[in-house]
Amino acid sequence: MSQLFPRHTNVYSRLSIVAVLAVLGFLGWVVAMLNVSGYNTNQGDFIEQPIQFSHAHHVGGMGIDCRYCHTSVEESAFANIPPTKTCMNCHSQIWNTAPILEPVRASFRENKPLTWTRVNDLPDFVYFNHSIHIKQGVGCDTCHGPVDRMPLMYQEASLQMSWCLDCHRDPAKYLRPRTEVFNMRWQRPAGDPELGARLVKEYGIASVEQLTNCSTCHR
Repeated sequence: MSQLFPRHTNVYSRLSIVAVLAVLGFLGWVVAMLNVSGYNTNQGDFIEQPIQFSHAHHVGGMGIDCRYCHTSVEESAFANIPPTKTCMNCHSQIWNTAPILEPVRASFRENKPLTWTRVNDLPDFVYFNHSIHIKQGVGCDTCHGPVDRMPLMYQEASLQMSWCLDCHRDPAKYLRPRTEVFNMRWQRPAGDPELGARLVKEYGIASVEQLTNCSTCHR
């Protein structure tokens, strides 16, 4: 029986298979890049708020400690959003007629809380406890970024599981003395490379096996 197709069609068939695999590989790469990009994670996006509160002014400029507004962060799993009264402690005297702050004054007068949009919003299936991380020497800016230099608040980190695991697999790189947790400008001392390892022992940090166990963050 004579050959139906010429020999060179074998080359074309092999090339078509390679082309299909290349296209599939490229599409897989595109999907992977989109998954970790800001398009998916919202990393770096400014979030519209009822009042465009400037952490750069209040924290960086005025030197207000994180705990003045986020009062429960050392005892609770959640870093609470401050009530309007906290704002009015100052703004009943300072900028008390500024038009930009009218929503704050209205909220206080009418006893209706401002509706803030959460910036760092983990999925419901992830358990995160602020107080534990603070107690173990994780600084605010480790997760939230340079808040004291943010005129508008944005999500600094990806908040993806791989980002959490980077710390849980090697916590020594991220720990600082507890007295420096709220210091937004703290720098790891170059002359003390063993600081992290010492703090892991001093603070009784759990083993990597426990820190990376699924039940640690998914309960």
